[in-house]
Amino acid sequence: MRKIISLICIILPILTYADELVIRENAPDRYVVVKGDTLWDISNKFFKDPWKWPQIWGFNKESIKDPHWIYPGNVVFLDHVNKTLHFGQQVKPTTTTATTPTDVALVPAIPADTDMAISRNLNLEKLSPEVRVVNADHDAIASIPANIIGPFLDKPLVIEKDEFDNAPTIIGTVEKRSLLSFGDTAFARSLPGDKGPLWQLYRPGKKYRDPDSGETLGYEAIYLGEANLQKYDEISTLKITKSVLDIQVGDNLIQSTITLPNNYIPRAPSTKMSAKVMSIYGGMDQAGQNAIIVINKGKRDGLENGHVLALYKESESAKYKGDSYKLPALRYGLVFVFRTFDKVSYALVMEVQNSVQLLDSLETP
Repeated sequence: MRKIISLICIILPILTYADELVIRENAPDRYVVVKGDTLWDISNKFFKDPWKWPQIWGFNKESIKDPHWIYPGNVVFLDHVNKTLHFGQQVKPTTTTATTPTDVALVPAIPADTDMAISRNLNLEKLSPEVRVVNADHDAIASIPANIIGPFLDKPLVIEKDEFDNAPTIIGTVEKRSLLSFGDTAFARSLPGDKGPLWQLYRPGKKYRDPDSGETLGYEAIYLGEANLQKYDEISTLKITKSVLDIQVGDNLIQSTITLPNNYIPRAPSTKMSAKVMSIYGGMDQAGQNAIIVINKGKRDGLENGHVLALYKESESAKYKGDSYKLPALRYGLVFVFRTFDKVSYALVMEVQNSVQLLDSLETP
């Protein structure tokens, strides 16, 4: 039986006014977590900056091992004085194992020959057997909507140049078929024999080029499907087990990956970060809330899963009495970084007041 954990959040002392958590005017005093909630949603109900989770959790990692142990039924209390949240467990019995109450003595049974006066003073309490409600791990709420980012967690989205040059490649098909799909057999070269039987198929898409430096940051990987290694050799034999697009000679293979855990907490980078929107998933020029964007910073720049960046749009210049002035960029939204590569990252647009466009700026909020 799993231990039900109560999480108590204690916010650290506020160091500067800029980092102070601002409570929403319509914030409730308490909230009961329901299925479908996210950490972002809950924080957003109470605070104007829902991404400031390190302050809400108080960096109390020793006593709060995993903030994702929050489940439907947990009660969230707002502490107006300390500007923090307290999480408690609300447990309600939902089923019983018996329909007839049973009289249960709360003291040991007394032998029959013991003084009857003692037995007449016994207190009996009527109890009903109940089933204790215990949460499973899969009921725990996520940081952000998992259904949106799920397809982006276990597939190769960006391929580095060296991976692209040395990738295993399909070189032949049965009966010289030009297109392959589910159930077909393919032959590949350069397939290692020690990486397991599960492989994903892709072909390189557009080149990601840094809009500032011009550096090639990688190539978009277009996911095609999956294959199972049937026989390893100099020319290996594979069976196509899944196809979402037509597969053909020249397409590449990459080792199948395990879905990344969604256990990161929304937080701002600890250092100043500047980036740009390099691409919008799906080939669009504009995007709105819940869109996926590609930005020109990655692990080498210190960007991590869970980092939150603010979106800025450049303002037009202004003229006054013959002089030109460059107006400051306007902040209009927030994005949540959920998949980082060495030089590139994918982020989910969480909140926007305007449409996201290519080359819009991102900075540490």
